[in-house]
Amino acid sequence: MNVHLDHTVINSTHRFEAARFLTGLLGAADPEVNGPFAAVRLEGGVTLDYADHIVPAREIVQQHFCFRVTDEHFDEIFARVQERGLEYWADPYHRTPGEINHLAGGRGFYVLDPDGHNLEFLTRTH
Repeated sequence: MNVHLDHTVINSTHRFEAARFLTGLLGAADPEVNGPFAAVRLEGGVTLDYADHIVPAREIVQQHFCFRVTDEHFDEIFARVQERGLEYWADPYHRTPGEINHLAGGRGFYVLDPDGHNLEFLTRTH
């Protein structure tokens, strides 16, 4: 099947703050202005378009976004999380704070963005 995800919209209270939080962890370029969105460009041309105008802040529902990265990039991201003193967990339910997981022979962890979205970083798909 020749189908590719082009973009998705992520609701946020402050689009550029949320987008910069992610690009800061990834070590990526600053988000781009894309109309009313703050766009984070990923590999393959996919963009995560942060919006702060679609739903009221009180109605933002937590979503889960998973990023598969290389072992080297994982180390860099994890170091940034630790440098910033961010809480992280080995599981999506946040029952194992301050730990990473080793699912599928890789490594992974979860961190919350400013709007409470669950960001997962892993090195192997489980």
